[in-house]
Amino acid sequence: MTRLEHFGVMGAGAWGTALALCLHQAGRKVSVHAREPEVAESLASGGGNPAYLPGIELPAFAASAEPGILAGADAILAVVPAQFARTAFLRAGDQVASGKPVILCAKGIERETGRLMSEVLAETLPGAVPAVLSGPSFAADVARGLPTAVTLACQDPAMGKALVQAIGRPVFRPYWSSDPVGAEVGGAVKNVLAIACGMVEGLGLGRSAHAALMTRGFAEMKRLALAKGAQGETLSGLCGLGDLVLTCSSTQSRNMSFGKALGLGRAPRDVLAERRAVTEGAATAPAIVTLAASLRVEMPICEAVAAILAGDLTVEAAMHALLARPFKLED
Repeated sequence: MTRLEHFGVMGAGAWGTALALCLHQAGRKVSVHAREPEVAESLASGGGNPAYLPGIELPAFAASAEPGILAGADAILAVVPAQFARTAFLRAGDQVASGKPVILCAKGIERETGRLMSEVLAETLPGAVPAVLSGPSFAADVARGLPTAVTLACQDPAMGKALVQAIGRPVFRPYWSSDPVGAEVGGAVKNVLAIACGMVEGLGLGRSAHAALMTRGFAEMKRLALAKGAQGETLSGLCGLGDLVLTCSSTQSRNMSFGKALGLGRAPRDVLAERRAVTEGAATAPAIVTLAASLRVEMPICEAVAAILAGDLTVEAAMHALLARPFKLED
């Protein structure tokens, strides 16, 4: 039986901190690597994480801005944003022994390469055992102990089930899947679709339009996942449809609130400049479009979002273009 008592958490944003707390409450030893020294110091002193998870009381964690804090962990949760994952993996390379599970928690695609996070991990830490944690989960809800269910995907059944047992609690329920690719694609695409749904809300187009966009967006998500070799049923679960419903239905989502601001007429650059936390969908949108093109997958909603973010299309023009698409069989 795989021994999983000590977890390293790479990344101390809202989600990384919430997961560290969840692991602590599950009785695990937790060590946190925070990029910012002031965040590490606050976590280590028991001062919580006011920068990223305000209002949540936290225990004092073993925390440091140096990756050596991860040494000796039985498993690592990688909770750094997707566009910084490659650098973080390379920096922590000496701490990740061959055969150690690395649970990928970022929901995005590397913009420069079009790689999924598991592909980035394979290139930088080839000895690691990859797993993916994804699903409908707001960091603040998890940190407050509110009931949450997620997918934990790992191709190794024994390792996947061991991780579920080590991480799970009655109020934090991971369900094992053997399809990491499906979990990754679902998590990445739903962020871009949430930006589109936010635009619909900002423009005041109504709940019917919102529901239609979510449904057609789900079709795009599934097409891309299948083209990448995922199992179709994975996308109907927590890490696909479940995460899509949550992220596209609440401005508590950074991606949806970003899209709403764009729908209200604000410039993407101005909105992002005001934010300390990363809005993953903004960087992932062009990566998804490039990946979809390489696989000959049609994704008009994601293409529209990428065009808006690039300044090639206005929000109003994008919505008009989507509405003007030819009528077709629903497939």
